[in-house]
Amino acid sequence: MRLSKRDYLYLEKLLKKFDRNTYNEKKYPLLEDGFTESDIIKGIEVLLSKKITMSNITKKFEYEFGKFIGSKYCLMVNSGSSANLLSAFALINPLKKNKLKKGDEFIIPSLCWSTSLWPFIQAGLKPKFIDVDIDNFCLDYNLVNNNYYKNCKAIVNIHILGNCSNIEKIKKYSENKNIHLIEDTCEALGSKYKSKYLGTFGDFGTFSFYYSHQITSGEGGMVICKNLNDYKIMHSLRAHGWDRGISNNKKNNFNFVNSGFNLRPLDLTAAIGLSQFKRLTNMMSIRKKNRNMIIEKLKNSPNWNNQFTFFKPSKNLKPSWFGFPILINNKYLKHKNKFLNYLNSNGIETRPILSGNFLNQPSSKLYKLNKNKLNFNISEQIEKRGFFIGLPTTSLSREKLAMLEKKLLTIEQLK
Repeated sequence: MRLSKRDYLYLEKLLKKFDRNTYNEKKYPLLEDGFTESDIIKGIEVLLSKKITMSNITKKFEYEFGKFIGSKYCLMVNSGSSANLLSAFALINPLKKNKLKKGDEFIIPSLCWSTSLWPFIQAGLKPKFIDVDIDNFCLDYNLVNNNYYKNCKAIVNIHILGNCSNIEKIKKYSENKNIHLIEDTCEALGSKYKSKYLGTFGDFGTFSFYYSHQITSGEGGMVICKNLNDYKIMHSLRAHGWDRGISNNKKNNFNFVNSGFNLRPLDLTAAIGLSQFKRLTNMMSIRKKNRNMIIEKLKNSPNWNNQFTFFKPSKNLKPSWFGFPILINNKYLKHKNKFLNYLNSNGIETRPILSGNFLNQPSSKLYKLNKNKLNFNISEQIEKRGFFIGLPTTSLSREKLAMLEKKLLTIEQLK
């Protein structure tokens, strides 16, 4: 169902009338207003059709996503976390060629998000943590050849905040060792390494459409893979273990061929996500411009005194930035808590960089994930020094830049 032009204009006017997210030069949230009137109207069209569950719009989004990213096999799910869950359980599935077995070890950066890690543990696999590179916050490739990782059967490589490690070397390593490579690309949709998008190098690539990511459908995600067999496994796992949609079995719509979950998205979220996806390239460009303007504004300020370090895109990467990560330099580090409290109470919303060193989290201690008490010094440093703020999808005004300059460089007055 599509609204007439007259009805569309009426709804657009109504949405603007009730828009409570008025522009405020004194506020700086993680994302100013994630949805346009057009995004919301696409969702309204689905609601008015009364057919909101996964159907043709989801399939269209999967097709358009695959065409853009360069993958033949794409599945939309209800979150990026669910995308990781599907890839983890596909790895151990009886129908998977060269499947992993319970107790097999996998490499994962110690600087990670909760649901980059837990799905693989829930699938019965054992994590071997690895430290990250201080320049890009991603897996330090130079550590992979360490004897400690020699028995690992998979790598969960996380592209953090739009950045990446040398994914070509990681891919070559995984191929030479005949191990699986999973790219958690939930924070890097649109980042391109040389001629290929991140997420397309490994056996599986996962993406998130959560609020403030490169695009948002409120909740939602996508998982891609390399071959039809893996696609069929994940397709059935996504919806109860059914073969519906991947089988020519017309006699029995309730044919369960595998184990399963219910990780299906709604056509409602797919419609919003697809609407946003059409603007991805433009939003990437604006975020890149905003990032450069913030750095330039801070470094050219008379109050600049080398208070912060900003990470840079890896060599050969055309990044799609998610957020604006900052490392506080050591001279100012003892004032970090006071500084972040000041920013948050003055309208600049902050977040830690992922979960910090995940081995410091209570859940890691609960499940004894670091029995050998290994140190991950760079992840620890990023946790202690780091935080990030938002990166808007609309161009920053001079007033907003001046506000950021003033409030961020207030750290100088706290020391």
